[in-house]
Amino acid sequence: MIEWVATSQETQGDNRSMPGAIAVVLSLVMLMAIAYRGLPVIVFAPVCAGVALALAGEPVLPGYTEWFMTGAADYARAFFPIFLLGAIFGKLMEASGAAASIAGAIVRAFGPRRAIPAVVFACAALTYGGVSLFVVAFAVYPFGAALFKAAKIPKRLLPGAIALGAFTLTMDALPGTPQIQNLIPTRTFGTDIYAAPVLGCLGGGAILLGGLAWLERRRKAAEKAGEGYGEGHSNEPEAGADRELPGLAVALLPLLLVMTVNFVASRTSWSIAGWYSEDALRSAFPTLNIRTAAPTWALIAALLIGIAATLALNARRLRGMFSSSLSVATSGALLAIFNTASEVGYGSVIKMLPGFQVIRDSVFNLSQSVLVSEAVAVNVLSGITGSASGGLSIALEMMGDHYLEAAGAQGISPEWLHRIASMASGGMDTLPHNGAVITLLAITGLTHRQSYPDIFAITLLKTFTVFALAAGATYWR
Repeated sequence: MIEWVATSQETQGDNRSMPGAIAVVLSLVMLMAIAYRGLPVIVFAPVCAGVALALAGEPVLPGYTEWFMTGAADYARAFFPIFLLGAIFGKLMEASGAAASIAGAIVRAFGPRRAIPAVVFACAALTYGGVSLFVVAFAVYPFGAALFKAAKIPKRLLPGAIALGAFTLTMDALPGTPQIQNLIPTRTFGTDIYAAPVLGCLGGGAILLGGLAWLERRRKAAEKAGEGYGEGHSNEPEAGADRELPGLAVALLPLLLVMTVNFVASRTSWSIAGWYSEDALRSAFPTLNIRTAAPTWALIAALLIGIAATLALNARRLRGMFSSSLSVATSGALLAIFNTASEVGYGSVIKMLPGFQVIRDSVFNLSQSVLVSEAVAVNVLSGITGSASGGLSIALEMMGDHYLEAAGAQGISPEWLHRIASMASGGMDTLPHNGAVITLLAITGLTHRQSYPDIFAITLLKTFTVFALAAGATYWR
């Protein structure tokens, strides 16, 4: 009798799998269309989850309160401090003029003859120091535009240069970058943000060299055609804006403190994981996993010290702007965290549906390599959502444990899983509906038609590099 019931239930599960898979695909298509049109994901992710639940024959309201909200709340609980502190640090760096000082110094050091690498390295330095991508675009644009104009390089190439510096190697490839795309995998794989340093540096170097080669090729083609900076551009930065900026040493110190404290608290004998008695922690917090929580603690400490240093060094410059800067940063952090948490809640619903097993098995079977399979899943979901952190979070929420298990069976380090997942999130995420792309084009006063081809070329380069690394790491393990 027990055997018959088990067989009957298994048959019912199989019968529900295909309609459930169709429900998942339809809801994903719906989410992609919504993201592409720029509608708020925080509102429509639960709608798409509800559609998937209804089509799969699951109770909608219990699915929303128990699956969707649990996943969203867990994500917000884990990463809200990073979103908030990162936004405050970036905003204070911008308001104090420190970000502009660093960008201007790097751009001037390279000079007009090396305008493209100047912009790329200025963006990379700020991003790797913990400044948010949006702040970097605002800070570098005025200097980049002036440099491109002096060098007679078409302005339409400027967004590609900013994207290469801010959205690629220092966002998720180089070990130790404090951007959220490099922190998210630590919770799933038990790693820290310095995971797989050799793999990350190889990938970051390849992306940097390939991106610079592409942009230089485009510059030479424009020069040969007699195309200069161009006329009639909108949103041109004001020339000779009278603003006192901090000196380079003062501007750099908070960035260096963030990087140093983060490393010391992560990978030295002073690691933050040893600050507390493990027995005492387990007694007070029985569900706490110190290994997965420690990377977040380290980054929280680093950002707090970076914020304190920025305030102390720029107290006079920030006078009268502190309150408004905090308000803007807090609003931005809340929107960002809840947008991504909503996407994670959607993923929590999808992974519970009977049809998800079919899709998961299909993704796994795309390649015998768990790294290649992971790169496919993260890339596709990041492209669908138009969000690196959103796509990465959904993929790891739905399949992270299975990837970790498969990696163990294949003798692949969890650190490699971390690095490939992080880098893959910054691949196809920069499709035309990506929020960072839209914001970047708005800042520079350019259109998709003018500048997106170069951004897309860098997107393809990043995606190819990730798959090459995944295949190579599997072969050489």
